Amino acid sequence: MTSGTTGDAGAAGPGPGRPAAEPGTRPRPRERRARIAVAAVFLTNGAVFANLLPRYPEIKASLELSNAQLGAAVAAFPFGALLAGLTASALVRRFRSSRVASFGMVVVAVGILLAGLVPNWGLLAGALFVAGAADAVVDVGQNAHALRVQRRYGRSILNSFHATWSAGSVLGGLTGSAAAGLALPLGLHLGVSAALFVAVALVAYRFLLPGPEDSEREPAASPARVRSRAGVRALPVLLLLGVIASAGALVEDSGASWAAIYLSGSLGAAAAVAGLGFVALQALEFLGRVVGDRLVDRFGQWAVARAGAALVVVAMGLALAFPTVPGTIVGFGLAGLGVATLIPAALHAADELPGLPAGAGLTVVSWLLRIGFLVSPPVVGLVADATSLRAGLLVVPLAGLVIIAAVPCRGGARGWGTRPPRRGRAGACPRRRVRWSGRGRAGDSPTRRV
Repeated sequence: MTSGTTGDAGAAGPGPGRPAAEPGTRPRPRERRARIAVAAVFLTNGAVFANLLPRYPEIKASLELSNAQLGAAVAAFPFGALLAGLTASALVRRFRSSRVASFGMVVVAVGILLAGLVPNWGLLAGALFVAGAADAVVDVGQNAHALRVQRRYGRSILNSFHATWSAGSVLGGLTGSAAAGLALPLGLHLGVSAALFVAVALVAYRFLLPGPEDSEREPAASPARVRSRAGVRALPVLLLLGVIASAGALVEDSGASWAAIYLSGSLGAAAAVAGLGFVALQALEFLGRVVGDRLVDRFGQWAVARAGAALVVVAMGLALAFPTVPGTIVGFGLAGLGVATLIPAALHAADELPGLPAGAGLTVVSWLLRIGFLVSPPVVGLVADATSLRAGLLVVPLAGLVIIAAVPCRGGARGWGTRPPRRGRAGACPRRRVRWSGRGRAGDSPTRRV
């Protein structure tokens, strides 16, 4: 792990080693600048990839691909993420999360640009593979840095960063839809997008936090043998968190990969309208993440997740049962609202598990959630070719049912380190009262007071 500072070496504010903030502590200018900078990186990460999605129908037609071929090419993105994702923790320790997140966006943007320029299926899959591999590393880097900032704030702000990612996706989706409607050349559209958002990410690097990744964590007080046993016991929880995150990823990816094709091909929507299914998903996901921290504080993270999963089942079930262009756009939008807090919850809970090295839980669940992105495109494509794309999209309500079954509720679930409701509610899972301390192994979540 390297130490030192980011590009803003001479900036005023707390330096490396500042501990997690106490409740009610006002953030200093350094923390406020870092929060804006991390949000900017999240925005670029969402916007760069989203610019490509509304152009999938054009790419599919120009390369003369079947649904299964397109699905396999799109799956190269999460496949690259799976192969590269487990290197993210080591890269963050070696180069710091600030550098991994900001400079990694250059590779992501180049891969997305190439995906719009290639002349055949193999090169399309190769470009998306490179973009996905870089995106997995950037994803861990930006979330790790977001958690550093959250620890300095002493309260939950992680959902707000993911809301900014959703805002970037909406911005990218609208830009891509407009470019498709205007029939702009893919190279021009994606080249301008890549240059603009890479510049934002590189400028943001100057204002990210300096110092080692463990600067805000308190040293673990438990003996190494106790921490090792706790780490072993955490593995099944990590796997279940991975299942939950993968199901959420499958919902997001179905909107990203297939909404435009379903609306334009199966329902006959115009090119500019076809991109609105993905835009609706990201827009309402953004809204859900804006209010997500307050909902989590009031009702508990996993109660919010269960309610959201039920919304996914109902909304997309009705949209597929009664297919219309407006109804489908609304269905994808409500699905995005339903999974808004799910992936942030899984990542946060993984980072809080005791007995694991710093960043290990975050890296493992980030890697596992990519399985949802990997499985979704080829499965939907194969079912679509065998029956119809409408039938293939039934994976979305099915994913909602998986989330309902998997989130902790009965059987003495402890909530995995996330904040419970302030007041009990009928039907809610039993939880022990906690209060925010800003301390603990990761320092950014409530610590249980027995």
